[in-house]
Amino acid sequence: MQLFDVYPLNDIEITKASGSNVWDANEQKYLDLYGGHAVISIGHTNPHYVSRLTDQLNKVGFYSNSVKIPLQTQLAEKLGQVSGKKDFQLFLVNSGAEANENALKLASFYNGRKKVIAFTGAFHGRTSLAVAVTDNPKIVAPVNQTENVIFLPFNNEVALEETFKSQGDEISAVIIEGIQGVGGIKEASKSFLQKIRSLCDEYNAVYIADSVQCGYGRTGLFYSHDYAGVEADVYTMAKGMGNGFPVAGISIAPKFKPWHGELGTTFGGNHLACAAALAVLEVMEKDNLMKNAEEIGNYLIKELKKFEQVIEVRGRGLMIGIELPEALAHVKRELLFTHHIFTGEAKPNVIRLLPALNLTKAHADEFLVAFGKLVK
Repeated sequence: MQLFDVYPLNDIEITKASGSNVWDANEQKYLDLYGGHAVISIGHTNPHYVSRLTDQLNKVGFYSNSVKIPLQTQLAEKLGQVSGKKDFQLFLVNSGAEANENALKLASFYNGRKKVIAFTGAFHGRTSLAVAVTDNPKIVAPVNQTENVIFLPFNNEVALEETFKSQGDEISAVIIEGIQGVGGIKEASKSFLQKIRSLCDEYNAVYIADSVQCGYGRTGLFYSHDYAGVEADVYTMAKGMGNGFPVAGISIAPKFKPWHGELGTTFGGNHLACAAALAVLEVMEKDNLMKNAEEIGNYLIKELKKFEQVIEVRGRGLMIGIELPEALAHVKRELLFTHHIFTGEAKPNVIRLLPALNLTKAHADEFLVAFGKLVK
């Protein structure tokens, strides 16, 4: 049997990892500023994380949600404390797409409606409804297509107001990334997020804050959306939640009243997943990683803006997009194969930086030196 060939692969095999560095099979060391799609939040093989998982695995690795799992309660309490959403409720799943899928389903159960507003440039996942609200027709299979999704221009308050005025009684939810990741590190404006909140209140629609990539402390706030000063009804999260272990969740406002069987999952909230997620929050809290993400992110953004060749630097904290001209389209590849630095990308020519939240200034400077050599 062969692998189903859907991933364009770099010819690199990673065999060891620690902190913000990884090593390949030839013992070549790399600086990891991508973290496998914003997944590595507290650094590779963090000692507390490894210990937490090892200890749990020696006790019990898995049992289903048909029994009490105290780790779930501990995780909910810790997440409420660190995120500032103590009165919210937690439902645990396995991936960002699954989190968004369940959030949209929950919204529809809540108000009995079908239509969802999403935005140009959005990426919410690849499962049935999550991909339907993703702005990429190429990955939307015919079976995923639905007339219930309304795509509006990102950050366009007039279009949003007009749509609610004409179809408000049919709109179940608005789903939005606080900062679009795949869409090119584009930030939703404060006024736009505030407008979503006010219109959802007026029409009894559900405001879903997709925090899968832009959440979990990456921007210096736990959920990037919160910089607008209003709360969403549901926050979805994954990526950095388990530092590499598959775990995701939705944080649900108290106005939603659950009923048995409303949502469900086999693997979501298993013992190992909860141990991983607790370890991440414990390290984030102990090492003040949200503050570090803000400080190192601000430093990187400030320094990157000094390069005249850069078209624009976007983002917040350690979620940074560097838009380059076509003439510098080679920079990402050169960073990897010449300077041994992993970064991400967004089409056509945006370099994405999504490192661990404990990235050091020395690592930031290492990147800036290499980047400077390639763009000058």
